[in-house]
Amino acid sequence: MSIQVSTVITGPFQENTFIVFHPESREAIFIDPGDDADRIMHQINVSELKPLGIINTHAHMDHIGAVKAIQDKYRIPFYLHQDEKMILDTFEESCRTFGLASGRSPHVDHWYKDEKSISFGNVTINLLFTPGHTPGGTTFIIEDQVFAGDTLFKGSVGRTDLPGGSWQVLESSLMKLMENIDPSYTIHSGHGPITTLEDEMKENPFLISLINRANEQLA
Repeated sequence: MSIQVSTVITGPFQENTFIVFHPESREAIFIDPGDDADRIMHQINVSELKPLGIINTHAHMDHIGAVKAIQDKYRIPFYLHQDEKMILDTFEESCRTFGLASGRSPHVDHWYKDEKSISFGNVTINLLFTPGHTPGGTTFIIEDQVFAGDTLFKGSVGRTDLPGGSWQVLESSLMKLMENIDPSYTIHSGHGPITTLEDEMKENPFLISLINRANEQLA
């Protein structure tokens, strides 16, 4: 039976926190729990889910603000790409810069890097390394559901003007998405509505530009 996805929009940045769960076993994972930990945990309780772990696409403050509270509540591990350490280390400073209460920075239990997949019970996550917005940005593919973090949005792409960002690297990651993901799969972004790669390749000006440039090089 296919996995199910519940979305909780959190914090002042309207970040999308995802709860992915197996409908029969009720085993669940958290992807990018950004803020409002009580609301996220309430969703777990009302849905009678069994949390197994937390995994993040990247470590910007609006994506990790609820991680520590969820770790402490359920005693579950937190997974993050090892190249995100420099971003994670600035969590409290970033919160102060934006005038937000930071709490404590979460502890990473497992730094992933070269793994092709990570499994939590009946849920298997395929990993696609997509840096650019941040140094260790990673896209998760679970069945026909794609969690792109802040790499790709409906009609836009991630910013690269923050520390650790690179427009050239992001362009390569966007090409990698187009080359490796089924265009019909549902894409869940870190902010905003769901979309598909098929729609973005037709309507997203950033992807259209990359496609046109690649076609020109082949001509």
